[in-house]
Amino acid sequence: MVTRAQFRRWHIWTGWLVGIPILLWVISGLVMVWKPIEEVRGSDLLRPSPEVRLPGPPIPPNVAGVPLKSLTLEPRAAGPRWVIKLPGGMTRLADPLTGLLVPPISAADARGEVEARYTGASTVRSVARTAADDPPLDLRRPVSTWRVSMNDGTRFYVDAGSGEIIATRTRWWRFYDLMWGFHIMDLKTREDTHNPLIIGLGIAALAMSVLGAILLPKALKRKRNSG
Repeated sequence: MVTRAQFRRWHIWTGWLVGIPILLWVISGLVMVWKPIEEVRGSDLLRPSPEVRLPGPPIPPNVAGVPLKSLTLEPRAAGPRWVIKLPGGMTRLADPLTGLLVPPISAADARGEVEARYTGASTVRSVARTAADDPPLDLRRPVSTWRVSMNDGTRFYVDAGSGEIIATRTRWWRFYDLMWGFHIMDLKTREDTHNPLIIGLGIAALAMSVLGAILLPKALKRKRNSG
């Protein structure tokens, strides 16, 4: 028969095992509810894209019979652009006024896209290229981009193919993301919510709770008897 001392010993050891993870779960959970999610995401830092307006009917892009995956007409800081997506994953832009392809998005173009829609008070500090095969941790998307960094720590990611601003990352977002990594015990990808570590620690925390529930009435009974 399992004695009270054995239950107590198991409870103590499981408590030592999950003590730090439980502390991290509580702290990270508190951080993630501390600010409104809209402020974390920087939802108000970009004004909506303007409507596409042309002086006449758009001219189809001159792609010489190349098969297309999709074709859309979208607004850009330099004016409306055909966004041409090819089957191999490449994206090109074309001018709807002439139908001609335009040069790939440059650092100056990416900066212009952000400045045209930015509503904050900061200024651009730097513009850097990121690779699709090694995306930044705060982007985690296999897309080639221009990272436009602001002086207040906010980062905007502009798709190097389409010129679209695909992500806004505030300093609070990155801290929130770190806390999310601690919360799910996955600091590498911060996406695996059912990894073995969190499952194992969750089971250990459950075992500790069950042992505590078993010990509580025993402790109360012992207290009454000693009284």
